[in-house]
Amino acid sequence: MRAPLKFTAYEWLKEEKSASDEELLEALNKNGNKCSVNELNKVLLHLEILGLVSIRWIAKEKRRIEVVEKPPEDPLKSRAS
Repeated sequence: MRAPLKFTAYEWLKEEKSASDEELLEALNKNGNKCSVNELNKVLLHLEILGLVSIRWIAKEKRRIEVVEKPPEDPLKSRAS
């Protein structure tokens, strides 16, 4: 049983920290996942809505995908609530 594509993509992005959409598509296909550009777009949209990645256009047909780093929580602020 293979892990869902969004989990595979997110795990790969966490290791790389950032990548282009072409690099991600190539890595997913190399790992045995059959992923089309349309499937990749759906996965990226879902990850962006969840707030896990940030996507920026760097050229007309190329996007930069970065993992969103959450800042460490301040324990004093959480106690005050």
